[in-house]
Amino acid sequence: MICDDVPAFRAALPEGGVLLGLDVGSKTIGTAFCDAEWRFATPAQLIKRRKFAQDKAELARLLDSRDTAGIVVGLPLNMDGSQSPRSQASRAFAGNVAELGLPVLLWDERLSTVAAERAMIEADLSRSKRAERIDSAAAAHILQGAIDALIQSA
Repeated sequence: MICDDVPAFRAALPEGGVLLGLDVGSKTIGTAFCDAEWRFATPAQLIKRRKFAQDKAELARLLDSRDTAGIVVGLPLNMDGSQSPRSQASRAFAGNVAELGLPVLLWDERLSTVAAERAMIEADLSRSKRAERIDSAAAAHILQGAIDALIQSA
């Protein structure tokens, strides 16, 4: 099940439960997890993109490691809210990830990388450390926005 709206996604989830956030790029997939009470998102590992079957196997391993209830996939929209070729690629990725059997929420990720980078700069991380961590930090930003909306929709 793939959702574009929070109430439908919430209805598909058990009350609470760990969620996996994904920032899907062409070369990497940034990941993040939230706690079971949906209070805070934390960056997790970075997955180097390969063939989708290998990416899917790595995601399945991650899901199993945390008893995950749902997945939030960042949806890269244009600044005016319109779809882009990257949006379509993320929708296709979400469709493939939905085969893992968990509900999937597509979440607007506009400016998530910018916000994550600003936070890292404020934390005084070097450029090289920011480059290593930016995708997973962006995934945490995406996931935090989604869990905040889940809490508000209760």
